[in-house]
Amino acid sequence: MPRAGLNTTEVVAAGADFADEAGFESVSLAALAERLGVKAPALYKHVDSISDLQHRIATLAMTELGDAVREALQGKSGADAIHALFTTFQTYIAKHPGRYSAFNGAEYQGSDDPLLAAATRLLDSNRAVLSSYGIKPDELDHAVRTLRCLTHGYAVLAASNAFHWSNDPDESVAWMIKFVDAGLTAVGDKAHDR
Repeated sequence: MPRAGLNTTEVVAAGADFADEAGFESVSLAALAERLGVKAPALYKHVDSISDLQHRIATLAMTELGDAVREALQGKSGADAIHALFTTFQTYIAKHPGRYSAFNGAEYQGSDDPLLAAATRLLDSNRAVLSSYGIKPDELDHAVRTLRCLTHGYAVLAASNAFHWSNDPDESVAWMIKFVDAGLTAVGDKAHDR
């Protein structure tokens, strides 16, 4: 019997916290049960398997990041929006490295999967950032992937303290934002109107 008051939301949140502290690969039902003060079989009332728990952690992370990005982008466009995107990814990944890594390899389980809905919201936010540049529809996926690679790559490297030389990494972010802004402006419809 599960601990009194324990529910699925708490189990997933505890798994996500555990992933942030020990790494996503370290999360197991046995270790999580011990952390929650229950026997491992009690968790099956709340999750079907370790895969189900991992999928739920990925969904939680994608939802949290998507909400943070949407809030950060309010009223912003162009370079200001790109800056907000970089900052939000960097802050989230630094705070939640384990749960963030959960959704990098997660696969969707059908059209009604909450992970797909959360990913779509985040993707829509990236598209909103790009909308002010007038990116052509046949180039939009490339632009979204480029933006994701840059924001993800920088944030993951910063979270692992991978920048060991003397320059301030924040100055590098400012440079990258100018670079991305100039590149998107150059390929967007506005450049063709000149």
